[in-house]
Amino acid sequence: MSKGGRLVLFDLDGTLVDSTPGIWASVRFAAAQLGLPEPTPEQLRDMVGPPLEEGFALVLQVPAAYLSRAIAAYRAHYSAGALLDVTVHDGVPELLAALREDGAMLAVATSKPEPFALRVLEHTGLLPAFSSVHGATFDGAVRHKDQVVAAALTAHPDGWGPVLVGDRRHDVLGAAAHGVPCIGARWGPAEDGELEAAGAAAVAATPADVVTLLRKIG
Repeated sequence: MSKGGRLVLFDLDGTLVDSTPGIWASVRFAAAQLGLPEPTPEQLRDMVGPPLEEGFALVLQVPAAYLSRAIAAYRAHYSAGALLDVTVHDGVPELLAALREDGAMLAVATSKPEPFALRVLEHTGLLPAFSSVHGATFDGAVRHKDQVVAAALTAHPDGWGPVLVGDRRHDVLGAAAHGVPCIGARWGPAEDGELEAAGAAAVAATPADVVTLLRKIG
């Protein structure tokens, strides 16, 4: 880890990797287990990004009494192999290499449970690029973006000018809770205008644009 380098935090799902196939398959499985209607394309899209409990409650309208069952069904299907149905977004490895060459410290801040995040990063070969990985806990005590951003900031007190790169409004708002600007990843599943409306400092069309935007943010 380069002491004193710029701290660049990354969301995982939608930002570093396209994890929608595995997530959607697991959401469909959980919905079927609970006897819910087949999720719509819009619901499936909105399940990528927010904490799982909030997704089921707000997107699929799962009653509170059934949330634990829905989460358990999802995680059983997901951990059995669906979580590895991911592809690294084009340009991401090159972006990470360029940032590290510039002396930046890189960390992951995700609402995905940390053990799942580590498995995905190891499977895709991205794990060595990061100094640390911060994710949710299975018990739900840590699940919001602002909590994992806080953990990443605490882990890297020598990092200057922290910035989060994320693809949904939850990323922008979670970073803003700590006064951290967010560069929106337009290549993720966000709706048009979502990142700008949430207050993103800038929006990158491609991973390659992140380097230029970081310099502008300073």
